[in-house]
Amino acid sequence: MAKLYFYYASMNAGKSSHLLQADFNYRERGMRTMLWTAALDSRSAGMVRSRIGLESEAHRFHPDTDLQAEVATVYATAPLDCVLVDEAQFLDPKQVWQLARLADEAGVPVLCYGLRTDFQGELFPGSAVLLGIADALVELKAVCHCGRKATMNLRVDASGKAVRQGQQTEIGGNDRYVALCRKHFSQALAG
Repeated sequence: MAKLYFYYASMNAGKSSHLLQADFNYRERGMRTMLWTAALDSRSAGMVRSRIGLESEAHRFHPDTDLQAEVATVYATAPLDCVLVDEAQFLDPKQVWQLARLADEAGVPVLCYGLRTDFQGELFPGSAVLLGIADALVELKAVCHCGRKATMNLRVDASGKAVRQGQQTEIGGNDRYVALCRKHFSQALAG
């Protein structure tokens, strides 16, 4: 029976490289995969890219993309063995349910990778649904500067100071976000 997986972590935990390794493992065995990433992330330009230099082309999803229908179109011409989704925090809740139906009805494993929470410690809508309905939850580990597990994403300004307010989504990398343990996240926001 196929499952819906959610691999979650803070920034800089290797989510994209883990996805690309999983994709490679399927393809190395002659299996077909389909990769997706958020169109919202303008840095990706239709690519899943890791900080360590791995990359692969991917389909781009928008909030109104019917992922189940898009995958079914490809699946109709040749069976897929796995669907992999990067930046899964940007999925609309209905899209998470579409991916669940792919696993349940089409028998295609779906591996989603994304952030659990935003820069204020709030769940992203897509992540909330994934945490609620995924068959398997896998936490990938990042490390805070103190050596503890980093679970939080601190947004910083150009001078490195904590940003406390703003839109939930602001695209950026190490220039805008720092992965921290909860203790240092709380201290930075109080600071």
